[in-house]
Amino acid sequence: MRGVVFDGKQVQVVRDLEIRQPLPGEVLVRIRAAGVCHSDLAVVDGTIPFPAPVVLGHEGAGVVEAVGPGVTHVVPGDHVALSTLANCGACADCDRGRPTMCRKAIGMPGQPFSRPGGQRLFQFASNSSFAERTVVKAVQAVKIPSDIPLTSAALLGCAVLTGVGAVLNRAEVDRGETVVVIGTGGIGLNVLQGARIAGALTIVAVDTNPAKEETARRFGATHFLTSTDGVREILPTGADHVFECVGHTGLVRTAIDLLDRHGQAILLGMTAPTAEASFPPAAMFLDKSILGCRYGSSRPQKDIALYAELYRQGRLLLDELVTETYPVEDFAMAAEDAEQGRVARGVLTFG
Repeated sequence: MRGVVFDGKQVQVVRDLEIRQPLPGEVLVRIRAAGVCHSDLAVVDGTIPFPAPVVLGHEGAGVVEAVGPGVTHVVPGDHVALSTLANCGACADCDRGRPTMCRKAIGMPGQPFSRPGGQRLFQFASNSSFAERTVVKAVQAVKIPSDIPLTSAALLGCAVLTGVGAVLNRAEVDRGETVVVIGTGGIGLNVLQGARIAGALTIVAVDTNPAKEETARRFGATHFLTSTDGVREILPTGADHVFECVGHTGLVRTAIDLLDRHGQAILLGMTAPTAEASFPPAAMFLDKSILGCRYGSSRPQKDIALYAELYRQGRLLLDELVTETYPVEDFAMAAEDAEQGRVARGVLTFG
């Protein structure tokens, strides 16, 4: 079968991947669509250290082909969106409703893929959706209505969970509050629509690319700026919430500087593991906070179902996120478009 493989030096679209059958508590999914996220590209450029060879992809949707013993919530033929969260469901964090903190869901890549000759390949983010088929833990396969286009549903598993979840679950933005979003890529756009859904009154989008204004406003921005310099003209006392969606250490400092009293800076952009940011601690004494946020503090089985229903009601935008679709053979073009900021989200398809 076809898949996108990074061998530690280069990326190739191969045709000789093999996948094992599902074990107890696992689901075999035929992938129909997979979003191209900057996290996949960050594995290739080394920003996210990951063992190789690895099958890339972590934002996908498809159709269940088989289930292992003990799986009852999905059956062959069901449409599913995949999360990256292979949490155990039994530890203290899972029991508290914090599956993103499950230690068994972090840093333990399996090797369900192989190539002729016996070479085994790692699975990225417990998912590897850049393959025609993948095996995931049952908790990662979330049943969705079959009337949601799979090219759109693919984005539920990362961009939407992370961006909307950061607003609703982590920051808990309330009605009438003010929000600044720095960076309007796939994650930033979902932060914007999360703020809109939450009822934020003023939502300022900041992106250096002026061509992104129309899309940002469609997703919920009430104002658009190409620099953070103008934020104080709109919000003289600062913002209740500032989301940094780029992953630039200088913008972390900027996010803190833009806060009002009792404000929160929420860090979503992925920096290099050794990167450091600086800020004056005295700036935090008026009850300001810096919040990390992993995967939108999500509970995928609950949240994906909620977002799917919001989409069906017309309250959450999915189709509008998909700027371009590409056959998997055109991964290089999709990656370049993502790196150059030409797309909100590009989606690979498996015909």
